[in-house]
Amino acid sequence: MFTTVLMIEKPLAAADVELVTTLHGDEQVSFVVLMQPRGDQDRLLRAVDDVALGYLDDAARENEVPEGQDAFPPAERSLAHSVEALRAAGVPAEGEVVESHPLDKLKAVVEEHQADEVVVLTAPHFVEEFFHRDWTSRARHKVGVPVLKLFAQHD
Repeated sequence: MFTTVLMIEKPLAAADVELVTTLHGDEQVSFVVLMQPRGDQDRLLRAVDDVALGYLDDAARENEVPEGQDAFPPAERSLAHSVEALRAAGVPAEGEVVESHPLDKLKAVVEEHQADEVVVLTAPHFVEEFFHRDWTSRARHKVGVPVLKLFAQHD
């Protein structure tokens, strides 16, 4: 069985589930989902990305989104939803919310589960990507397995 560590920052949409569960064709895949709560990212960078993508309403609401410790309950709900959506699609899945040092946690999970790859499912982050400070760029130098970036569906 092919093991994928899936790093997410929002709940999986149905299209996201279909995308990640069909990446390897008919090969059986299992997922370890890591949910990164909001708070470690810069609010200004998120707002710039929202504006660049034309999501002006999202940019205006950035200050309403829970961050830090307040972000953990929504992250736990998003993780539970995402794991259940993967299981409903017929694939084994488990997950956890990342509490600190996401790249260290990612590396430890890859090693613990002997994962074959990491998939970072994210919204575009133009500023971070430009400076190679996004999760995918940073993970490629840390985890020792292939890292693929996919863009999540925007609801």
